Amino acid sequence: MDSINRMAIELVDEALDFAGELGIEAYELDSGATVIDFGVDADGGVEAGMLLAEIQTAGLATVQTQMGEVAGTPRPSVELSTDRPALALLCSQKAGWELVFDDYDGLGSGPARALVGEEEEFHHLGYYDEFDLTALTVESIELPTDEVAEHVAEMCGVEPSAVFLPTYATGSLAGSVTGAARAGELAMFNLFEAGYDPTNVISVSGSAPLAPVSYDESVAMSRTNDAVAYGGKVHMTVTEDFDEFDRAISTAGAEYGVPFQQLFEDAEWDFGDVDPDVFGPAQATIDVIDGPTYTLGETDDSVLADSFGL
Repeated sequence: MDSINRMAIELVDEALDFAGELGIEAYELDSGATVIDFGVDADGGVEAGMLLAEIQTAGLATVQTQMGEVAGTPRPSVELSTDRPALALLCSQKAGWELVFDDYDGLGSGPARALVGEEEEFHHLGYYDEFDLTALTVESIELPTDEVAEHVAEMCGVEPSAVFLPTYATGSLAGSVTGAARAGELAMFNLFEAGYDPTNVISVSGSAPLAPVSYDESVAMSRTNDAVAYGGKVHMTVTEDFDEFDRAISTAGAEYGVPFQQLFEDAEWDFGDVDPDVFGPAQATIDVIDGPTYTLGETDDSVLADSFGL
């Protein structure tokens, strides 16, 4: 398997070449690392968000938008499909790297995680990347500092000048796009946590509506989770049956039926107190080759209408 960091860096180069057209901005830090603003101070946009989702999945997924409806109103949805779901979704797209410093807080996803290889997914799959350049996308309301870049470089075993940090706020168009593009990844992660072997999944397609942008990060975080948990749809093709395929989908609709803002407020915004089973797509169809087809869950436009202000 080729390096997922090498493939992602090719997309980073594309972002840098077309920064003006995409409405994004690049900065070189004193350490030599490059920060690319996809939606912190820069406006970004839907096209920028789709390219960002491609970077997060290391070029192993196709990302597109299409017009749909939520509660009878026109609304785009974001669709992501991949035939390399274990690598694209678990080893790259998953937001598994917490960046917590005295003066900075962010969440990292992307192929840089595969250079570190400390998460259980890498041990299970036996995939550890090697490359001299790396990309870690960062979800934060602030652009990364040299301290962040140097930490990433040290963990990845590369020079700071080899680190590229595409960054976006949840409350941005890029944030809404990449949030909607996570429906498949969340379903994959849920099944992995339930004990299903991710190498049995040979294809995943997921979609979710584009959440309205709010510069209030609390509102944005709630809406992007609502978009997936109440409007997300996933299709999987797998090779082996499983007794717990229902773990792929969110329990939010069945157990709560309220926007995530209320769930987060009930937990006093301590995410450790939020039931992890609520994170996932609303609905999934799972085709087992030479076996049964499972249709699980349902979407709920009424909650989305409340959340989206429709």
